[in-house]
Amino acid sequence: MAEAPVEINLSPGTQYIVVDCGGGTIDITVHDVLEGGQLKELHKASGNDKGGRRVDRKFVQCMREFFCDGLWEEYETDFPSEAQAFMEDFICFRQADHAKVQQLDFYEKFKSKSYSAKLEISEKKMESFFRETLVHVTDSLSEILNKHSDIKYILLVGGLSSSHILRRHVRREFSDQAKVLCPKNPQEAILKGAVMFGRDPSVIRTRKSAFTYGVSMYKTFDPSLHKSEKQYINKEGVIWCRDIFSKLVGINEDVEWNSTREFTFFPSESDQQNMGFSFYRTERETVMYVDDWGVEGPVAECVVDMPDTAKGTNREVKLEVFFGSTEIKAKATDLESKSTVSVIVDFIAS
Repeated sequence: MAEAPVEINLSPGTQYIVVDCGGGTIDITVHDVLEGGQLKELHKASGNDKGGRRVDRKFVQCMREFFCDGLWEEYETDFPSEAQAFMEDFICFRQADHAKVQQLDFYEKFKSKSYSAKLEISEKKMESFFRETLVHVTDSLSEILNKHSDIKYILLVGGLSSSHILRRHVRREFSDQAKVLCPKNPQEAILKGAVMFGRDPSVIRTRKSAFTYGVSMYKTFDPSLHKSEKQYINKEGVIWCRDIFSKLVGINEDVEWNSTREFTFFPSESDQQNMGFSFYRTERETVMYVDDWGVEGPVAECVVDMPDTAKGTNREVKLEVFFGSTEIKAKATDLESKSTVSVIVDFIAS
């Protein structure tokens, strides 16, 4: 059933939710419309596995239970092309607009016997395949709406949004709190949005950092704070603590498009002729060391030359961190020699 045309008011101050229901994940973003039509990201949640493939796995589980004694597994092994075609039909089937009972063509031959069949799936059974996805969407939207009371629209996009089961559920649960909308071709909406964003990435002026990002560094050793195994003594007898996670930006922190932050580092050895930067990320707000639990990396590395050692450890290396639309670009500069090196880190990877 086609969606009726709806007039949307995106004047400054309007807040809306985008629920991107893809094959792998359900990504939910909250935007606030700024003056000039730019957007501020108020909330970003992703990284789950509750998208369309979760629905598909529930369907396959049902097939395995229905065809007992390993028959379904044997079918997948002996007739992989037919099994793949059958699953592709199911993907179209689960996104069908509406029906009480749906029919799905089943395989044509098995164990040297040729026949055709149709599999009937009731609406209730189809809804059971969506259950985990619907629970996740409900919980996520409820949490967001409790935090952001001025949400005006909930926009459903992505391939799974074609399903009347998903659309109907979201409308039933949340239409009293916001207007629920779904474009005629929700999958195409993602592609069009990507093209528009590619042409003008400044449209999203402020993003939420998906992770806490940092670099590994040395810090003066403090026995009351640092682990003894992290102790490092340099050639001059100075005691350092190694593997310190030096934070560049925090998770969920607002980051302006095209903004730059500067950090200063010094060598740990007087005769040190280069300085390495290893970049790490974590979903934790605060960590002490780069090898703490939940820390990933290094996700990027670079080394800047420091050929002039005349000033010993009193040599400054400036690290400039530039936040673009989808990536972080870091530039390290040895202020004595003006030697520079740059590296790029994915900013919105999930």
